[in-house]
Amino acid sequence: MSETPATRSTSFLTGAWRVFSLSIGEMLWSRRTIFMALVVGSPVLVALVARIVQSAGIAPLRVNGVQVDAVSMFGAMIWILFLWFIVPVLGVFYGTSLIADEVDDKTITYLFTRPVRRGAVVVGKYMAYLLCTTLVVLPSVMIVYFLMVPFGQIPASFISLVVDLGVLGLGLAAYGALFALVGTALRRPLLAGLVFVFGWELVTLVLPGYLKRFTLAYYLQPLVPHAIPTGDTVWLLQGAMFREPPSIAVSIGVLVLATVVSLALAVRVVEQREYVLEQ
Repeated sequence: MSETPATRSTSFLTGAWRVFSLSIGEMLWSRRTIFMALVVGSPVLVALVARIVQSAGIAPLRVNGVQVDAVSMFGAMIWILFLWFIVPVLGVFYGTSLIADEVDDKTITYLFTRPVRRGAVVVGKYMAYLLCTTLVVLPSVMIVYFLMVPFGQIPASFISLVVDLGVLGLGLAAYGALFALVGTALRRPLLAGLVFVFGWELVTLVLPGYLKRFTLAYYLQPLVPHAIPTGDTVWLLQGAMFREPPSIAVSIGVLVLATVVSLALAVRVVEQREYVLEQ
């Protein structure tokens, strides 16, 4: 008796859930996660130092002689540390390793002998990545927020915090899906991912023209306008990068589309590719 589309869909989701259940524990306790936790902990250390300095009556940050308030400092950390560095790096290190690590460890053939569709393996591992990185990043953001923002300013700025958390989650999903595709298609995906994040995205964003539209950062930044710091130098840099920023609706639409398409292509590559392990 042949499987109906509904049965195949249920089997796919069941297989993805099984892979997710197996992968989440491995990711949370891997050496890669420990290293990334240290990276994510750096903003917490910066926020702690800033809080101590502020408690001593010293302004932690001044721009053109004007003291920057705590909410703006928190926004600057979201913009510079999290969106520009931590989220892309997590996407690169985790996304490219979802399948590539199995190939390097020569365990991919054993993984594919299980009664689970190959595409379900990719989806299950991707969902484990998404949960794992969320559990690492979002608590760090919350700690930084409560360290830096005075209690009296929390009610007025809490909505901005919620927006920041949503944007960071969307960024983790988009970068993770893109580099999951890179990890399934290329032999040296980590190098390609680092070149994309610290080469292509940084260069094209400051160049005039349409090339910046082929980056994820171009669509992430307009979602957090409150997080862009002030200052003559930074405003010049911001103006070069986002002279004609996309609307919020377009940014969200492109990021969601990039996530879905990248993950679908990664599933297709894995299901059609022949994996021959080197001896």
